[in-house]
Amino acid sequence: MLTVEPLPSIRVFQIPVHLHPNYTQWLTDRIQHRQGSHVVTLNAEIAMMTEKDPAIAEVIKQADLIIPDGAGVVFYLKFRGKNQKRFPGIELAESLLEQAAIHDWQVVFFGGAPGVADRARERWLHTFPNLQIFTQHGYLTPETAAEWEEKLAYLQPQLIFSCLGVPKQEFWIREHRHLCPDSTWVGLGGSFDVWAGLKNRAPKIWQKLHLEWLYRLCQEPSRWRRMLALPQFVWRSLWS
Repeated sequence: MLTVEPLPSIRVFQIPVHLHPNYTQWLTDRIQHRQGSHVVTLNAEIAMMTEKDPAIAEVIKQADLIIPDGAGVVFYLKFRGKNQKRFPGIELAESLLEQAAIHDWQVVFFGGAPGVADRARERWLHTFPNLQIFTQHGYLTPETAAEWEEKLAYLQPQLIFSCLGVPKQEFWIREHRHLCPDSTWVGLGGSFDVWAGLKNRAPKIWQKLHLEWLYRLCQEPSRWRRMLALPQFVWRSLWS
């Protein structure tokens, strides 16, 4: 069987960030060759988590693809001579859903509060009516978790999007990849909330100015403690 070669990478602290002009195409090729993948979308907050918690660092380093989701990571790469564009996880997922519609792939939405993944599914079916999307919220009991694992093993979907928050979704993916070894597993944080219409992404101008983090803080002031990771990341980057 033909295989798709691993990508070159450069370390952001201890985490390798993979470099490629078209992550969607690389993953599409992997799916077509039945090569399973775990994808992590790295931003400054997650990078600082890995500095403080070796268990989080280890599970992320085991991923097959780590992409620069945040502006801080892109600037870190640029300071080191790598002109890699930022690619937010939600945009990667949207491009993969377009490929799913073209190639007739099965997709799983797992995570979020009850009803959120279903609303996200309906939003995508308006765009691509032929998409095969299976949903399951993230509030599982031991009994329903076992049932869900059996269903995953039966479905063997090409794409599995998990919105359980970092780092829970990364640990969940590592623990369950054996159920669907040929699948592409992507941790997407709060993307289902955006697709379901419960939250908004920053306007394009904010995104171009790399201020999406500030827009999210304005929407959710309770995130201020988490945002302290940003100046810590900058300081750590300068002295790395």
